[in-house]
Amino acid sequence: MTATRTLIIGTRGSRLAQIQTDLVLRLLKHGAQSPPPAAPSSTWGLAFEVRTIRTLGDRTQAEGIPLAGLPRGVFVKDLESALLAGSIDLAVHSLKDMTTSIDPRLTIAAVPQREDPRDVLVSRSRQALRELPAGARIGTGSPRRAAQLRAVRADLRFESIRGNVDTRVHKVDNGEYDGAILAAAGLARLGLAGRIAEYFDPQVCLPDPGQGALAVQVRAGDHELIDLLAPLNHAPTRAAVTAERALLRELGGGCKVPIGALGQVDHEDELILHGLVASPDSSEIIRCSAKGPVKEPESLGAACAQLLRQRGAGRLLGDASV
Repeated sequence: MTATRTLIIGTRGSRLAQIQTDLVLRLLKHGAQSPPPAAPSSTWGLAFEVRTIRTLGDRTQAEGIPLAGLPRGVFVKDLESALLAGSIDLAVHSLKDMTTSIDPRLTIAAVPQREDPRDVLVSRSRQALRELPAGARIGTGSPRRAAQLRAVRADLRFESIRGNVDTRVHKVDNGEYDGAILAAAGLARLGLAGRIAEYFDPQVCLPDPGQGALAVQVRAGDHELIDLLAPLNHAPTRAAVTAERALLRELGGGCKVPIGALGQVDHEDELILHGLVASPDSSEIIRCSAKGPVKEPESLGAACAQLLRQRGAGRLLGDASV
């Protein structure tokens, strides 16, 4: 008996989103060479179709609405709606775009190995941040990035920028900005790593929770597909981003206060989590680091969030109890 299934993969239309989807597709094809556990006696055949979906984030981007004013999830919700409607079978997301609360009818079936999670500077002059002249215009749509880097160079002008990665690099090249802060992962996947003038140490600029990682999302009841995607999981990456997202959820991930987090597996059984909450004007930056078992990332994220609150993050988050 031969079983054949056509998997419809949903993705955004940007060049980066298409590249990320191609990466997942290559991994999936490689992992699908053997039959899934659900059908060990079948000859398993798969066909793939990629379907582009224009999300709310893409639509508002075209309208020039600042990204900082939009809730987390604007690049994800339309893909999730397509999953729930059954018009696609899986969706490929940048994990940092996802909300910390997911519809229980959906699940993240796989998190492949993460690309470099650091933030970077692309500058027209190829100068590092400390080398830029006073008053240089730096484009970023992220209050988190602006808050941390303003603490390093308060004399620079951090200004809103929209557009995909290619567009932001072009805006630097044509003189609209002297530089732009971007994710190393996006530039690397686009073949633009050579444009990076400076990589920021996480102690200088802690990244967004989930930055550099991809998430493959499916319907929670599609056990056959979940089994098929299981080989795509990279255990250290999944543990790290689970801790980061737990921290964000505990702090109230929907708020506009700058929050950073980065998990790193140390040896095989220990996970280190760094967290940060900052005031948008950089007047106060609160940090924490915590360690825990790699098998308990949710608990580690919650513990690090609690440490941040104990050190005063509640004031910045607007906790009613503070």
